[in-house]
Amino acid sequence: MDRIEGFNGEFRFLSNFSPCRVVLSGVTYPTVEHAYQAAKSLDVQERIIIEKALGPGQAKKLGSLINIRPDWEDVKEAIMRDLLIQKFAQPMYMELLLATGEAYIEETNSWRDTYWGVYNGRGLNRLGYLLMEIRTYLKEIS
Repeated sequence: MDRIEGFNGEFRFLSNFSPCRVVLSGVTYPTVEHAYQAAKSLDVQERIIIEKALGPGQAKKLGSLINIRPDWEDVKEAIMRDLLIQKFAQPMYMELLLATGEAYIEETNSWRDTYWGVYNGRGLNRLGYLLMEIRTYLKEIS
């Protein structure tokens, strides 16, 4: 396997929507997506609303309705990295990520996200690069 394009089927575990407990500011969230969306706000009440969202899709929707913290563009990638490190430190997820070998990981998507992924052949694929960075680190320490 040379490339992973999109987080579906056997690669669904790479998605921020896959269930896994992660902690942000002392609060445990049910998915990386929940925590990431909550991190967009510094308002505790807005974070609680997102934490209680019924699923990651609802959390993402709520994340588009909150007051975005002024430093968001400066901190969003570090926050994502931290949440992904937490997720892939969990044995099941670590094993699955390591099993991708040296494959290029691309968050190919249809929702026009060209920062975290690739849409219609264009995008920065920052999520894919973070996943590959974490995979390299995990290989070095195992």
